[in-house]
Amino acid sequence: MVLNQIKDRLSRIRKPTLPTDAGLERTALEGALLARRELDPRVVDAVLRVPREEFVMSRDRQCAQDDRALSIGFEQTISQPSLVAHMVSELKIPAQGGLVLDIGCGSGYQAAILSLLAEKVITLERISSLANAARSRLERLGYHNVTVIQASDDVLGLPQSGPYDAIIVGASAPAIPDSLVGQLKTGGRLVIPVGQLKRQRLVTVVKTEDDSEVNYGLDCVFVPLIGPEAW
Repeated sequence: MVLNQIKDRLSRIRKPTLPTDAGLERTALEGALLARRELDPRVVDAVLRVPREEFVMSRDRQCAQDDRALSIGFEQTISQPSLVAHMVSELKIPAQGGLVLDIGCGSGYQAAILSLLAEKVITLERISSLANAARSRLERLGYHNVTVIQASDDVLGLPQSGPYDAIIVGASAPAIPDSLVGQLKTGGRLVIPVGQLKRQRLVTVVKTEDDSEVNYGLDCVFVPLIGPEAW
């Protein structure tokens, strides 16, 4: 009798739920981001809220939480989360939001992060297949303040929708594009990788009333920006 009562009580004890591999990876990524003191906490929160596995190729879903770049086809990549977090932090998007131009939409991952910080995001993509897929993906996931537009071959950026509070470029240019600086509001910020084809540095440009301030940051490697004032 007593033995049966003990067995019954044991059967009612809730077994602990073990963390999944995805959960462990998420924890590792969260730790890596929180260790970077230069990152804006709001940006870290936004990065962790966006399900990166939705923005990578199906074959890479299991490693989507790795802090590394992954191919998305068409010789394009999705940047590692820590680098995206650093670049978005450099934009210093105001707490009340703002209008942000994202050049190089790719799969839409960076635009999704920006959408949690900005009032409105316009993201440009030259490759029609990527643009169409990103548009559908962002709509499906509920990022309704993002507009995906196919980039023009003749104009860098989208001057008719500016000026912008911030512009971020996910591809490298040989020099700072004057046309993008011209699309910023006074006090607006541009973050772009600048340098040679195989090695660049992140550059942050702050537009002032009379000129602009330029600051050079991390070494990096991005795919080339194509078009006017690019490669």
